[in-house]
Amino acid sequence: MDIGGRRRSEHFEDRGQGGGGGGGLPLHLLFGVVQMLGVKGVAVIGALLGVGYLVLPAGLKAQLFGALGGPGAGPQGSGSVCAASAENGKACDFSRVVLASTEDVWKDKFQSASLPEYGSAPGPYQNPTLVVFADGVSTGGCGNATSAVGPFYCPRDKKLYIDPGFYGVMEQKLKAPGDFAQAYVIAHEVGHHVQNLIGSTRLKVRGESENQVSVRVELQADCLAGVWGHTARASLSITEEDLKEALTAAHAIGDDALGHSNQDDYTHGTSTQRIRWFRRGFEGGDPKQCDTFAVTKYAEL
Repeated sequence: MDIGGRRRSEHFEDRGQGGGGGGGLPLHLLFGVVQMLGVKGVAVIGALLGVGYLVLPAGLKAQLFGALGGPGAGPQGSGSVCAASAENGKACDFSRVVLASTEDVWKDKFQSASLPEYGSAPGPYQNPTLVVFADGVSTGGCGNATSAVGPFYCPRDKKLYIDPGFYGVMEQKLKAPGDFAQAYVIAHEVGHHVQNLIGSTRLKVRGESENQVSVRVELQADCLAGVWGHTARASLSITEEDLKEALTAAHAIGDDALGHSNQDDYTHGTSTQRIRWFRRGFEGGDPKQCDTFAVTKYAEL
């Protein structure tokens, strides 16, 4: 993957160190927290760790964010996350290139009306903002969060949030290294933004639990991330080796790979499902083929 000479997005915020979130939890303690919280806690943290979107069942969401500092506005961080280290600086620059590429791809897709429709056609694409932070962050409508939550998207303020240190967690803890694996994380969260604009995150499915609907949402975001990869393949010189990195990441963050034995606790889908839907988007490049809500039976996702 080659980012040389590519445009950097201007929709980017560096929140600094330790802004909000009740003080934060170091990323290296993440798996200890998972063990401490038990099976239900694993479902919560694992969902968010797995490149998550805040569509958890209301009770679990309240429990998690209450522990992380509640919904109130927290203080801004100090200093610069991107300037804190050479590694962070590289991660910030890379993230801005990927975000700019998603802006170009989805602007065109929205203009050509090549998206699944849920009621009414969406208007022009609205660029999300990527917020980088360290330790903790206060969002504009989704409460406070610590780095332990992992990357997430807040639909109320239309912003993506990520601690650049998460890329190290991917490489060291999840065994999913590589720049395209990191790009997949950003593209997945942008996929949630696309869903927010077209309305699929607000859908309900008769006879299905909140967790099952969440799986549909997450698999669609994986597929939309694949659509971005397909469309940006030439401009970013994405290779077959890059594709393998993304598939490794998708496998690593499947609910089963994260150790969830009870399928009722699944919120993101199995490794096999995540790989299949990412591949579907990457190979076809058609957002309309990412309509997980058109799959009648949950078991056939």
